[in-house]
Amino acid sequence: MQVSVETGEGLERKLTVQVPAETVDAQVESRLQSMRHQVKVDGFRPGKVPFSVVKKRYATQVFQEVAGEVIQNTFRDAVTQENLRPASDPAIEPKSFELGKPLEYIATFEIYPELVLAPVGDIKIDKLVAEIKDADVEGLLETLRKQKASWSEVDRAAEDGDRVTISFKGSIDGELFEGGSADNVPLVIGSNGMIPGFEEQIIGLAKDAESTITVSFPEDYSAANLAGKPAEFAITVSKVEVSELPVLDDAFAKDFGIEEGGLEKLREDVRNNMQRELDNRIASDLKSKVMDQLLIVNSILVPKAIVLEEAETLKQQASAQTGGNEPVDAFMADAERRVKLGMILGDLVKLSGVQLDPSKIDERLELMAKDYEDSSEFVNYYKSNPQMMRGVESLMIEDMIVDWVADQAKVSTVESSFDEVMKPTSTI
Repeated sequence: MQVSVETGEGLERKLTVQVPAETVDAQVESRLQSMRHQVKVDGFRPGKVPFSVVKKRYATQVFQEVAGEVIQNTFRDAVTQENLRPASDPAIEPKSFELGKPLEYIATFEIYPELVLAPVGDIKIDKLVAEIKDADVEGLLETLRKQKASWSEVDRAAEDGDRVTISFKGSIDGELFEGGSADNVPLVIGSNGMIPGFEEQIIGLAKDAESTITVSFPEDYSAANLAGKPAEFAITVSKVEVSELPVLDDAFAKDFGIEEGGLEKLREDVRNNMQRELDNRIASDLKSKVMDQLLIVNSILVPKAIVLEEAETLKQQASAQTGGNEPVDAFMADAERRVKLGMILGDLVKLSGVQLDPSKIDERLELMAKDYEDSSEFVNYYKSNPQMMRGVESLMIEDMIVDWVADQAKVSTVESSFDEVMKPTSTI
């Protein structure tokens, strides 16, 4: 067997393989001989068909079968011989495909890249650090009070924070537009539930008041036909209400399922929940930064076939969740990132020597189950589903690698508040 390798674009390789004619012919001859006693040909008794007749009738068919097997076997031997790691099935192009002549073909495929990772000690990361203060807890309790607020109608003009019930009709250049009209819509002024400039112009309007306001849709508005355009809304106010907040006491705590311990127990639970959310957000932020830096310091090529396969998977997942049918190209960027990170993390697992402790898996499941009413049912459900357990284990390995990288990287701490961590400033 003769083998030659040609390097194509990126990770593409073209493998030219030539197999001696006698190798193929011998296998064809052997298979035809074994058929002599099985084939049935009119005019001949079973088992008495002359070999020449069998060969004439079946040689082409048998050659095709043998050639396919030879290609499969020699391709496997050839990539081993050339120390190649195919990342996709080869596209086979026959060059010489005839009985009695050397069998020659070209196999085109992509290979996995040979990774040489950059030292993790060169990575620079800003790690968020924050603690929950009493004011943070009281702020969240105030939010809970607002959620439990009751509303009572008042006979005065609307103020910031009031709830108004309005009907409106929106038009652009004098023409009503789809989705721009509604009746009896409750709106809390200051909630930013409408486009910028809308709610501010409701202030000062009383019950039964009518007014026409002018606003402009944001340039990045989701409906492209409205983005950036000025619009008029004819508004009628049918009700103005003011909120009445409940007293922050033991009875208030009972509304949140606190049967014993009253308000102080509620404060404790709120703080614990905030701490868990804060820890998760900081860990998520660190993980995102580590992954970004790993991609920055390790510029690698990835097989297009694997990226496409990952994009198809992402498309199917998105379709199952939303019912949409976006083209696969919309998922290619995310797919490429995932494939690159998968390869980098795979090498880092070997380099770091991290191993998953089975007892830690149970701890992770218990932590995940805290937000569910029946935590034991949640844990049992996961443990009975091998695929979901593999997902949990994969995430845990990722987290261990993130911690391992962060331990060796150049890490600078960034002091932040609870609100800054939980509600990062938008860069858009």
